[in-house]
Amino acid sequence: MLHSRSALPMTLPARPRILFVTGRLAEPLVRRVVDELKDTANFDADVHVLGISVAALMHADWVRRKLTINGEYDRVVLPGWCQGDLASLSAHFDVPFERGPKDIRDLPATFGQTNNPADLSQYDIEILAEINHAPRLSDGEILAMARHYADSGADVIDLGTVPGESWIRVGDVTRLLIDDGFRVSIDSFDRAEVEAAVQAGAELVLSCNCANIDWARQLNAELVVIPDDPRDLSTLETSIDTLSASGCRFRVDPIIEPIGFGFAASLARYFETRRRWPDVPVMMGIGNLTELTEVDTAGVNMLLAGLCQELQITSVLTTEVINWARSAVKEFDIARRLAHHAVTSRTLPKHVDSSLVMLREPRINVYGDDSLQSMAANLSDPNFRIFVERGEVHVMNRDGYWRGTDAFEVFDRFTADSSPLDAAHAFYLGYELSKAVTALTLGKQYNQDQALQWGFLTVPEVSAHERRRKTRQPDHDSPASED
Repeated sequence: MLHSRSALPMTLPARPRILFVTGRLAEPLVRRVVDELKDTANFDADVHVLGISVAALMHADWVRRKLTINGEYDRVVLPGWCQGDLASLSAHFDVPFERGPKDIRDLPATFGQTNNPADLSQYDIEILAEINHAPRLSDGEILAMARHYADSGADVIDLGTVPGESWIRVGDVTRLLIDDGFRVSIDSFDRAEVEAAVQAGAELVLSCNCANIDWARQLNAELVVIPDDPRDLSTLETSIDTLSASGCRFRVDPIIEPIGFGFAASLARYFETRRRWPDVPVMMGIGNLTELTEVDTAGVNMLLAGLCQELQITSVLTTEVINWARSAVKEFDIARRLAHHAVTSRTLPKHVDSSLVMLREPRINVYGDDSLQSMAANLSDPNFRIFVERGEVHVMNRDGYWRGTDAFEVFDRFTADSSPLDAAHAFYLGYELSKAVTALTLGKQYNQDQALQWGFLTVPEVSAHERRRKTRQPDHDSPASED
């Protein structure tokens, strides 16, 4: 009897089976997170609890001695804080071992990550970073600032001169920068300064209009053309026609105006410039917004990068003079990559990279009241655990569970109810509570013994128990490994 191929039963691929290893205190939360995730992420899972209270204190050597695997697994996931060489565990148990996230509540995001993360290496907007009032700085200061800008992502170092002051060393400084590997532009209307800089190797001149076009068009450099009157694009058209007829290299800058001084109208000029001259390179001096608007600059830079990307504005001029713009170059470097990815991939610049989320947080994980109550009820050691969620600081150890909005008041309560603190322990708790209050105030994620996240400005922090493990000092806030 013949059977058609369509009549044969279909065999579905087996779901991967994963073993999650944890400690006693984290067990309820790990089981909850894994149970909620396994169906949506399409895997089968078991949770194995080893004889240790705090999973973060696991070490690969200790795991190898204490873990018994009963069954077949595609991989084993250890706590993210687990120390030691996982390759030895993989070889010993003949199954791949890996670290999970340091916070188990990040497990869904870990499994939601694609194997092909967004390529943020691509961009097509050039950054000119201006050294403001360069004639008043020493050569060493200029070199240091140029290196900082280049490290932050700048492509060209712009030497900003001082109107009314003649800079006789502009050629020497230009040559100094070029010899150190920098591309240089000169920002001046002074003919002597510009000619000296160009002769020394400056490749771009800011700026050119009817006031200096007669001699500027004779320079062996590209020019940035600006309108004689920013409100009248016809004056820009005259300069464009003159330079085009002379065969000069140039880009145009219709001039972005500060908020309150024609900002919206100046945006419209960029749209009109791109419409009227679709093939002419365009530049935007974004410092008129980042320097002249008293607001954190990361969001401003991201919006401007999006505008430039969509209008094909291929260069920007920025600087870091005022304190709130002190990381503006790096911010725009990240923003131009995100904008390029969003526009070319036709995707939102969201859940791609969190480097520009500095004041707030991409997401907040919470344990919830039930999990915190359960954890507090099962603590058997004097070490304090600190949490921040739902508008309060939560502190717990075997002696109690204290919570509130005032860290000083919470500190007074738990120190009254617990064993006396030595100086090192009191310092540690004060340090952690200070971070906790910052997180509470700004709505940030707080994880004990970890640095608060400030986007690309985050400074890594060695946890207290790691510091003490290295110096072999007592660990006040993480109980010793328990067999």
